[in-house]
Amino acid sequence: MLPAKYSSVIVFFTTFWFYATLTHGSGFSHSTILDPHGKYNLKWRFDRRTITFEIEVETRGYIGFGLSPNGAMASSDIVIGGVTDGTPYLQDYFADANRKVHRDVQQNYRLQYGRENSTHTVLAFSRHLLTCDTSDKDITESTVRVIWAYHSEDVGPSGPMYHGVNRGRKSMRLLDPGSKANVSSEMDFFNLQNINVPVPFKDTTYWCQIFKIQEVQKKHHIIRIEPLIQRGHENLVHHILLYQCDSTLNESELKAGHECYHPNMPDSFLTCETIVFAWAIGGEGFTYPPHVGLSIGTSIDPVYVLMEVHYDNPAFQQGMVDSSGLRLFYTPELRQYDAGVIETGVWVSLYHMLPPGMQEYISEGHCTRKCLQESLGQEMPSGVRVFAVLMHAHLAGRAIRTRHFRGQEELQPLSHDEEFDFNFQEFQLLKDERLLLPGDNLITECKYTTKDRQNMTWGGLTTRDEMCLSYLLYYPRVNLARCESLPEIIGQLKFIGVKEIQVPVTTWPFMIKSPKKYSSLSFTEAMDKYRWSKNRGKSFNEMVLQLPMNVRCSKWGQDEWSIQGTIVSPPEVKSEVKPPSTMCRSASEPHSGVVLLFTMCLTYAIVQTCLSL
Repeated sequence: MLPAKYSSVIVFFTTFWFYATLTHGSGFSHSTILDPHGKYNLKWRFDRRTITFEIEVETRGYIGFGLSPNGAMASSDIVIGGVTDGTPYLQDYFADANRKVHRDVQQNYRLQYGRENSTHTVLAFSRHLLTCDTSDKDITESTVRVIWAYHSEDVGPSGPMYHGVNRGRKSMRLLDPGSKANVSSEMDFFNLQNINVPVPFKDTTYWCQIFKIQEVQKKHHIIRIEPLIQRGHENLVHHILLYQCDSTLNESELKAGHECYHPNMPDSFLTCETIVFAWAIGGEGFTYPPHVGLSIGTSIDPVYVLMEVHYDNPAFQQGMVDSSGLRLFYTPELRQYDAGVIETGVWVSLYHMLPPGMQEYISEGHCTRKCLQESLGQEMPSGVRVFAVLMHAHLAGRAIRTRHFRGQEELQPLSHDEEFDFNFQEFQLLKDERLLLPGDNLITECKYTTKDRQNMTWGGLTTRDEMCLSYLLYYPRVNLARCESLPEIIGQLKFIGVKEIQVPVTTWPFMIKSPKKYSSLSFTEAMDKYRWSKNRGKSFNEMVLQLPMNVRCSKWGQDEWSIQGTIVSPPEVKSEVKPPSTMCRSASEPHSGVVLLFTMCLTYAIVQTCLSL
């Protein structure tokens, strides 16, 4: 309790803060609907230190809102509030590892206002982005897993009642919400959409079909792309890729879809190599910046595209039929630049492997200096500007960074997500466009956990396999489609004691010849047979990051830059940018209440002095 002599100071500043809040306005920059029925609406705004939420829910009981490490209740940071007899209330809680809810000793959520009518309750509250409270979750630019709940009754003396089915989760970026759908309702659009595709009775299916791009008489720009996901299939459709195909295809190729990467798939699928766009689960669509568009209608633009839909069906559901796809908005009002896409990271292959039982394993995919020197040096010596990045991994992925180097000096990352969520992957607009020059290099760094796995995890197409990719949207468009790397296999095999492989290679995966314990095993079987431990896995990881790399540097279609297929060593790095760390007040620093009182008194003294002038 503060001494009585300070009470006038507190009254003064309380009144001042109240009126300052009213004059500031209640505009919120961002909003979303958290539940499928439109009953739980979230708005928010933020600055460098603080975030403010307003929640409107169709209930006259309590509202729950939280931040979770994994989307579940356990170990979550929670706030619960409501309005009782016209008076709003708000309490800061946390859930322990057993999902039991406790009132937080340090109340870091501050009630702004609350109201209710006959059907809805509205609460507004704020908190610091970083509270230095171990029971709170920091709010950063990485993915945040928001959990929500509500009840028809307010919080009673014994605490909040169980919410039942009125709950859910949504992954989002509170500090980097992405592009908005700012296109006119009159804007022309066309759909690329599968019609009644029978989803096979198996874990993973890649379904491909070739479509013809909307015919236009002159150049147009596509300025927004949205997913068209069949209702109820939000977890079935994992990602959709668009590839540009050979413009001389016969239109008879358009009639039927087929499984991708299948021995019996149409030969025309092999002509579709250049990625035009990528969408992944959780994404809500992408709007290009005002000065950039995806070009259609010229001689080098897509005429035919292959749409690849990844169906993820781990429960082996039968009888599912899907009609999902994409909607593309286009305009004759041309933007200044044509957009392109570069796929960077680890070349998808069995040579990308993760040992089992690892709390953390790091993979690096290099877009090498030589690839960018050759491609950009010939196509665009002044460089290209990256304006958005989509980072992509599968179920073992935990964090991804797209690192950028000039010479041996590291610049700030192009993008990063320290809380990567497999179920939420979308293009993120960069706050500031980044110049990528000939001779620069990029590293896509992926952190995985395989602690619950008993066997090796392989680079591959299924969600139980792994990928480590960054898709870069940039301008102006140049003839570079993929800039990737893959660690050499021989060094990885030597680690487990392989001495010789069977030659000539006639099977895939290829076979081991010696030593005897691996004889007649494929290299994948030999890797699984090796007795992995945490220490061996760590040593393997350190070794792989130093291995020579096979370079992939490809043009549109099936052409390649001359550097493709060469072997290079990982670059030397002189200076490295570390991920930002949370700085919290130490015990030796003055308590925040003392600092607040000092600030209030100082400001009050200044006001009094000004009034006496």
